[in-house]
Amino acid sequence: MEIKQKKCFHPLIVSHWHLEPIERYVREAAEFINLYSKWRGQNRFPCLVRSIDIIRDRPEVLASGVKLPEFKALRRFMDSGVPLSNSELKKAAGQTGDAELADVLKWSEDVNKTIAKTVTKVPPYEWARRSLEKIAAGADSIVVSQTPSEALVREWDENNLTGLVLAIAGQELGTKSEHIATATQGRYKAENVMMIGDAPGDLKAARENNARFFPVNPGHENASWKVFHEEAFDRFLSGRYDSVYERRLVDEFLTALPDTPAWKRN
Repeated sequence: MEIKQKKCFHPLIVSHWHLEPIERYVREAAEFINLYSKWRGQNRFPCLVRSIDIIRDRPEVLASGVKLPEFKALRRFMDSGVPLSNSELKKAAGQTGDAELADVLKWSEDVNKTIAKTVTKVPPYEWARRSLEKIAAGADSIVVSQTPSEALVREWDENNLTGLVLAIAGQELGTKSEHIATATQGRYKAENVMMIGDAPGDLKAARENNARFFPVNPGHENASWKVFHEEAFDRFLSGRYDSVYERRLVDEFLTALPDTPAWKRN
């Protein structure tokens, strides 16, 4: 996520909406929202809006005189209930003729192109690969994500991981919660379902499906995967991944992801 956000998403927010005079503050806001806050891992469109909204009252931004995008049409699109994907945004832009939606679509497509050129040969964490191999030997697994499916499949193929999962579900197929429900309802008991994730949205998706949750702590990913591989997965398979054990992991995870950025806390 770090390289995608810092090298692809954030520079294109600045250049696309001509925010160069306040680049420092835009980047700081986008990094907080997308990487270091409770909104980490959410869909790109709500995160784009939040990244701008959170600096609207920042004194340095107000003093700059730079006009920030309002995203009125994008907010209506996000509230429409459709999957928040490029294909749905393109459809909405075509149906409405709205220039703002077309503009956001151009930014989003440029992000995808930049990721395809920039994010290559990025290997998974060592203990993540080991864990995926261990899961494949003892359970069914799928990928659930708000990343476009094309990018997900490309990245998993590049690292020879695709064969370790039964399916790869991107943003085009709905929310993470919907992915889990589609894959599990009528097939598995809730207590036999676990979501592994590195964002509060992953925890929310697990809770909405009464599934267990294992958190991968941002900044300590490999250590988290090692705990999963050496302890947590075996507990899960044997029915010992109980609420007390889970709560300790989740509390540590949530503590590291605040809802207020440093410049507001200070």
